[in-house]
Amino acid sequence: MRRNPALSRILDGYRSIAIVAAMVVIAIFTGSVMALLGMMPSVGVTLPVASLMCGVLLLGLLAGGHRMVRLRIAAASQASYDVLASVHRDALTGLATRSFFLETLNNEVYHGSKRAVGYLQLDMDNLKILNDSAGHGAGDAALVHLAATIREMLPDALVGRLGGDEFGIAVFGHDNRPALRRLGEELLRRLERPVGIAGRPVRLAATIGIALAPLDATDVDELISKADLALYKGKRSGRNVVVPFDPDMLGDERHRRFVERELRAALLLDELELYYQPVFDADRRVRSHEALVRWRHRVRGIISPAQFIAIAEESDLIDKVGEWVVRRACIDLPQLGTPVAVNVSPAQLRHADFAPRFAALLAQSNTDPASIIVEITETVPLQARGIELANVDALRALGVRIAIDDFGAGHASLQYLRSFSFDVIKIDRTYVSNLGDSRIDAIIVSAICDIARSLPVDVVAEGIETEEQFALLREAGCTRFQGFLLGRPRPLDELHVASAA
Repeated sequence: MRRNPALSRILDGYRSIAIVAAMVVIAIFTGSVMALLGMMPSVGVTLPVASLMCGVLLLGLLAGGHRMVRLRIAAASQASYDVLASVHRDALTGLATRSFFLETLNNEVYHGSKRAVGYLQLDMDNLKILNDSAGHGAGDAALVHLAATIREMLPDALVGRLGGDEFGIAVFGHDNRPALRRLGEELLRRLERPVGIAGRPVRLAATIGIALAPLDATDVDELISKADLALYKGKRSGRNVVVPFDPDMLGDERHRRFVERELRAALLLDELELYYQPVFDADRRVRSHEALVRWRHRVRGIISPAQFIAIAEESDLIDKVGEWVVRRACIDLPQLGTPVAVNVSPAQLRHADFAPRFAALLAQSNTDPASIIVEITETVPLQARGIELANVDALRALGVRIAIDDFGAGHASLQYLRSFSFDVIKIDRTYVSNLGDSRIDAIIVSAICDIARSLPVDVVAEGIETEEQFALLREAGCTRFQGFLLGRPRPLDELHVASAA
């Protein structure tokens, strides 16, 4: 650990005095020895012996004083540390606050430090869902339980609460990556044990990223950044995992930043386009269109949304892209002559002002809200308890129709139907692709259509590629049909050419 400069100056000053005193003592000692050996004029025996004894005593006092001052400085340093530690404790969890944690870690991780540090960045999974479903008291209890579990398992580690549900764990003198990974995995296993929260058993989960100093980084900012990269990869791969940092992640990060920068330029240069895929009724008449965004890059050509939407969702770009899509779809509506469906990202629905901004876009273009269909994936309402549902309710009140996209992919569809208001169900394409070969998928599709008739709402089958699929879906009770068999996504000008043909 780096020394406190003020305390070090006390010790250094004492050393200087001690050195001068020691030189005097050495001079006395040397003179006394020379006198005893007769190398100096006779001065008797008493003086040399007395001088020698005084010198020895003075040396002893100096050594004892030095030890005493060193011990007092160490005690003062420890007392100062303890006071700071008590002041800089998170009120809820008792862990170190962010500022104290980073300051202490900075004393250990710096260029030239010879002490290894294993760093674990931990982020709780789905804490917001627990807060929304059982109240913030339950979320606080989960955080307290997490902190207690970490302290019990790693009593000697430095642990800090860096944010609402984000924690840092520093294990000093440890640079064994596989061992740290096993340590993180054991922590996740302990968190999975049911704990009573808000009167019911709850299993907690978290994602952990690992980085090492000095192997991966030689300063705190770089260490945390690389652990955060590993954590982010764990979140994308399904959560509740431990991911050590790998240098290849830097390439992924550079690619993400490159795409983000290029996408910002694309919005300014108007390089985005909308492709429209028609949706048909049972008689193969076009009833609506789905707007699908494409990026016509000046060098890389047409880029599908799968390559940039996820990156846009990590920044404010998803709002800008979403607004551009709605504005462009409203402009194209008169030429299409049918309602238009636009996809809305879960990240957009999490903003409290999403619905008012959406309404303002429709008003600016004088667009009838009834001609717009907003498609959201099934997983959004399942995780929503507040802002997301409020936005959806506001859109429906405005007159916009709501479609559940990828219905059946979230594995909780029946619960979803019971608690969420909507106008259209879009059956997940995996059921459609297996329809001819899987009796179970055929039963599920028929059941969805029966439920839709009783609500009543439209059922759209997407991903239709064969006449057999179309016939089976029509027989099952689907009311709308979409897929390459019937019509591929096309730009607006090509869509009119195809219709005329």
